[in-house]
Amino acid sequence: MKVTLLAGGTGGAKLAHGFQLVLPAGDLTVIVNVADDTEHHGLLVCPDLDTIMYTLAGIADREQGWGVAGDTFTAMAQLERYGEEAWFRIGDADLATHVRRAHLMAEGASLTDATAAMTAALDVASHLVPATNDRLRTRIGTDAGELDFQAYFVQRGQRDEVRGVRFDGAEAARPSPAALVALATAELVVIGPSNPIVSIAPILAVPGMREALVAAPAPRIGVSGIVAGKALRGPADRMLASLGHESSALGVARLYEGLIGHFVIDRADEALAPAIEALGMGVSVLPTVMRDDDDRASLAGALLELGEGMLSG
Repeated sequence: MKVTLLAGGTGGAKLAHGFQLVLPAGDLTVIVNVADDTEHHGLLVCPDLDTIMYTLAGIADREQGWGVAGDTFTAMAQLERYGEEAWFRIGDADLATHVRRAHLMAEGASLTDATAAMTAALDVASHLVPATNDRLRTRIGTDAGELDFQAYFVQRGQRDEVRGVRFDGAEAARPSPAALVALATAELVVIGPSNPIVSIAPILAVPGMREALVAAPAPRIGVSGIVAGKALRGPADRMLASLGHESSALGVARLYEGLIGHFVIDRADEALAPAIEALGMGVSVLPTVMRDDDDRASLAGALLELGEGMLSG
């Protein structure tokens, strides 16, 4: 079964890894959020693309949730000595990724092509494609003013109350051709357990992407990244609440109403199933917390079974 996964962040990376563990090589395509991207030290940094790439390559730092396991920070220390800002820490191996991306794109490669070249070099068995090759950036509205996403997330430690979210460049952006092909040819489309506000919404904000998702001929399943009212990692629960949404699996399901036919929630949220079904989508209750590789593969396998059942039904 060819699977297309919409994802960003650690939750999306874990589920992508789960699918890679249970699918034949090449049968998974991940459409990745790029609105977290930023420029540092003259280089384009793509946190979600890189986190998922490192996870699928088996080199991710699982404790941090970002970067390369065992990385060193010699270059960062030297840059700091030169007076460069050091709040956005880039490891030495991670720096090599950004340098290689810059070289490929300077030679004329699109972000899609550069990503494909690097995943191939790392022997990643799946396809990673950016939602768009165009510039797209998340801006966070706060009481301190509008912030670049990484300034909000890393520099200020997510401490600001989120008053609004804007996707700068969305109107002019276009879906990457590879993302459109992945949606049109998938046998199962999954919205991963990623932050619905700043990981999934930016993908859908690219003109034509939402329509391509709805037009996809495959079953469409969403997975809640909110369990028992809380995000397992990151600020998704606080963002939902401050932006006027319910911080629950039901709140996430409401954001995906009309986009998916089935929604997966954790056992801790079983009581919410009737309210989610009332939105017009089927509901499955599964263990969605992925603590290890077995959990990742188990959830991915269960989603494949759901997709097969929806196809046959």
